[in-house]
Amino acid sequence: MNLDERLKADCHIVCELEQSTLLLLNNSLVDWLILVPHCEEIELTNLPFSQQTSILSEVNLVARFIQQTCAPDKLNIATLGNVVSQLHIHVIGRKQSDPYWPAPVWGQAQNEPYTKKQVQQIKDRFTAFLNSANHQIS
Repeated sequence: MNLDERLKADCHIVCELEQSTLLLLNNSLVDWLILVPHCEEIELTNLPFSQQTSILSEVNLVARFIQQTCAPDKLNIATLGNVVSQLHIHVIGRKQSDPYWPAPVWGQAQNEPYTKKQVQQIKDRFTAFLNSANHQIS
């Protein structure tokens, strides 16, 4: 499976999970991770139910990571695909202090890219989270 060019341009790869590639959207103003399931299907609901539940387990894992490490006021979880048709699931930790609150995060002009050090710190925190939760990455 090839990652969509827009996702490649807008994100950093965090790791490979069993069902998905985990990405970090390159905007440090919001805690925003994206799961890209390893499949050709563009609709989550068209996947076999067993695969849907496996992907949902990874969504829940990423949501717990954001809740435990970022302390959001609200989680936003969505699959849109209006711009990028490749199936991908946004898991976003929203805070009342983020510059977009309470508006949607999509289409906002204000953006602050992560530094290389910040990206590595997030990767390291996620790996430690997985290890502490007895989950495996490939």
